[in-house]
Amino acid sequence: MAKKGKWITELIVVVMVVLLIRAFIAQAYNIPSGSMKPTLLVGDFILVNKLVYRFSEPQRGDIVVFKYPIDPSIDFIKRIIGMPGDVIEIRNNQVFINGQPVKTTRIEEAIEDGFTKIVGEETLPEGVKYKVQFYEEAFFSRRDFGPVVVPPGHYFVMGDNRDNSEDSRYWGFLPRENIVGKAFVIYFSGEVPPLQSTEVSFITGIKQLFIALMNPRFERVGKPLIW
Repeated sequence: MAKKGKWITELIVVVMVVLLIRAFIAQAYNIPSGSMKPTLLVGDFILVNKLVYRFSEPQRGDIVVFKYPIDPSIDFIKRIIGMPGDVIEIRNNQVFINGQPVKTTRIEEAIEDGFTKIVGEETLPEGVKYKVQFYEEAFFSRRDFGPVVVPPGHYFVMGDNRDNSEDSRYWGFLPRENIVGKAFVIYFSGEVPPLQSTEVSFITGIKQLFIALMNPRFERVGKPLIW
């Protein structure tokens, strides 16, 4: 009986520690869609630092998880492009910050789903580099936008998959209070079917992880998302 009581006590402690870590320090998320390709793929499982923004402000280039402003019950993940006070403009997928074009270098092109995909590298004014992708065909997404001024306490966010991302070009600026945390590492990855944002839940997350375990992509495990 004493051993059973000790085991129950230890289990309760473990559960409490896990809940505290999840609430205040780090939380696991899975990527349901291709809006952050090529940086994040469907089936990537990431850890998000929920503590970092308690002691510092989000920075340009951070990949952040946040409560979708249109429906806060849904979590989104995008990259911060515009800071409070910035003037943001997009012309034919070329991003301009405060009137200056973000340096973009074309890396490669390939055929994806019957369309010509172009992968490039953007370099933000702070020196942060990351890959983006878009399509050669001109009938995709909102390629021209702005100029707009990012208001105080807000951010302008975009997906790295510029022709397949529902971001600030469509629903506006991201309020500071909606940000949950900063993505910092891929802890597992596997081939899984994509989901709609409204389909994501604890249960579907478990199902996706099980499928990923059956179809792993070990080369992506441990990939950092910070610089």
